[in-house]
Amino acid sequence: MIHVCRKEHFNAAHKLWNPNWSEERNTEVFGPCANANWHGHNFELIVTVKGKPDPETGFVVDLKQLSTLIRQEIIAKVDHKNLNLDVPFMEGKMASCENLVIEFWKILQPKVEALVKEGGLYKLTLYETPRNFVEYFGD
Repeated sequence: MIHVCRKEHFNAAHKLWNPNWSEERNTEVFGPCANANWHGHNFELIVTVKGKPDPETGFVVDLKQLSTLIRQEIIAKVDHKNLNLDVPFMEGKMASCENLVIEFWKILQPKVEALVKEGGLYKLTLYETPRNFVEYFGD
């Protein structure tokens, strides 16, 4: 299997806050990420597709089509948004990177399957900062 990756970028704000906890507990657990006035990140999303190259094109996936898909289905919905307030698929969920990447997978997985003849979505990597990131394999 070949693994093909596409990286996209977006900016978004969020707040980590459990409404069942006191302000003190939220601050203790989430620190400055519980800031009442939100905080933002320059996110990087890497979408990894696995598969075998198509004998006619040599591609596992057409990267232009993959980029268009990611931009339409994810980036347009989260870029310059407040993840807690402006993104319907995050409604009622803690706006952590872990939960965000799971929701991205739910959106992208079936659509990537339609683009790839033999293979599919393998992994999503979401960088919140250059040193903090999550990886999700769909399980």
